[in-house]
Amino acid sequence: MTEKVPGTHKLGLFPFIMITAAIIVSVRNLPMMAEAELYMVFYALIAVLAYLIPSALVSAELTTGWPQEGGVYVWVKEAFGERWGFTATWLQWFQMVIGMVTVLAFIAASLAFVFDPAMADNKLFLLVVILAVYWGATYFNLRGLKTSSRISTVCFTSGVLFPGILIIVLGIIYVVSGNPLQLNLSFTAANLIPDIGDIKSMVLLAGFIFVFAGIEVSAGHANDVKNVRRNYPLAILFAAVICIVINVIGALSVAVVVPHGEISLVSGVMQAVSSFFSVFHLSWLVPIVAVLVVMGAVGQISTWILGPVRGVSIAARRGNLPPLLQKMNRNGIPRNLLILQASLVSLFGVLFALVPGVNAAFWLLLDLTVLVYLMMYILMFLAAIRLRYTQPDVPRAYKVPGGKGGMWFIGGLGLVTVLFTIVIGFFPPEQLSMGSVTTYHLFLGVGLVVVVVIPLIIYRLRKPGWLVSGENK
Repeated sequence: MTEKVPGTHKLGLFPFIMITAAIIVSVRNLPMMAEAELYMVFYALIAVLAYLIPSALVSAELTTGWPQEGGVYVWVKEAFGERWGFTATWLQWFQMVIGMVTVLAFIAASLAFVFDPAMADNKLFLLVVILAVYWGATYFNLRGLKTSSRISTVCFTSGVLFPGILIIVLGIIYVVSGNPLQLNLSFTAANLIPDIGDIKSMVLLAGFIFVFAGIEVSAGHANDVKNVRRNYPLAILFAAVICIVINVIGALSVAVVVPHGEISLVSGVMQAVSSFFSVFHLSWLVPIVAVLVVMGAVGQISTWILGPVRGVSIAARRGNLPPLLQKMNRNGIPRNLLILQASLVSLFGVLFALVPGVNAAFWLLLDLTVLVYLMMYILMFLAAIRLRYTQPDVPRAYKVPGGKGGMWFIGGLGLVTVLFTIVIGFFPPEQLSMGSVTTYHLFLGVGLVVVVVIPLIIYRLRKPGWLVSGENK
């Protein structure tokens, strides 16, 4: 059956909540959070109060004020002009290109538990799965938004909510049954609050920030949502609550079962599930849960594939990219951009396979992803503050409370958090062996500069012939 052109199929509140939740909620983050032990509560609290809430509130105001398709591209363009709008959407898109490899590595490691858990440390197996899954997901997303939203809903429900709730419930049963705990649960200041004065102890905060990142990506589907001014803020609220519950309580469940020194950043979830089930003599369920976890991560990939690239596609048709990258297929999907995206993900997948040590490679790509993404958030928070002054009369169904002072407080809080996280992001975590610190700094510094400079160079070199007729408004 032929798909309808996007725009004729409108998303209701529930499917949009599923798409939004699929963007930011994933059980793959649990091992990284479990690495922080009970400090995770402190890190999560900071990430939620100083980052998730500001970014959610600011995104809600910007989307309901400028609900046209394009998301962060439109917001930053309205505040600072075309050059920075294109840069913002490029950063949002490119961090996804890098970060997808960590999601795909998680899928491969989880899939290994269906066959042989030892394969989770086999780089060749990880690479084959990375390439096969991403190109397969790209193919299905080329079929249109309706197909993508169905995949997101089914995969999120069966592959994120169910495994997440299962891990939480089994963790509670494990604790109350008197089994040996791998986590010190004593509620003392030393056990709950890391040494804030030691920069190395705060490095994991960057990973926690990334756990709650992406709430604004669903704005790329603004034109596809029924009653966007009402449903967008509601979807953000519900998705944020689901994210907090699944991630924090789920990570605690992983930490009480899996010994700290044995937690794998790519297969830690299935390690925990295996440990749970062995205690209850249910090891035969491990492959089934592994398949469900893989489904959940595939759903997240499916959602991310079309999210940021929609903004880049809008910017491309405004003359920021050559005509070859502006082409849309009959389903209204930017075909060539998706193919370029899949090719870049494949390249980073190969680089991932070349870095020694699964945990080290995983964290290195995660850290670079965080830094690139946070550069975009700087532009987003600044745009929200500026638009309160330059376009105060634009109707916003939702506004950050407190007038201009409230926006300065919320946007400023998010901005300070982002800047602090960028600084600590250049320090390797003390929990992991990352090799040469100089090489670590060099990789992140050069990588960040290159990613930020590329869109500025493209904008500088753009040609008048790249502008699509009718897109110069």
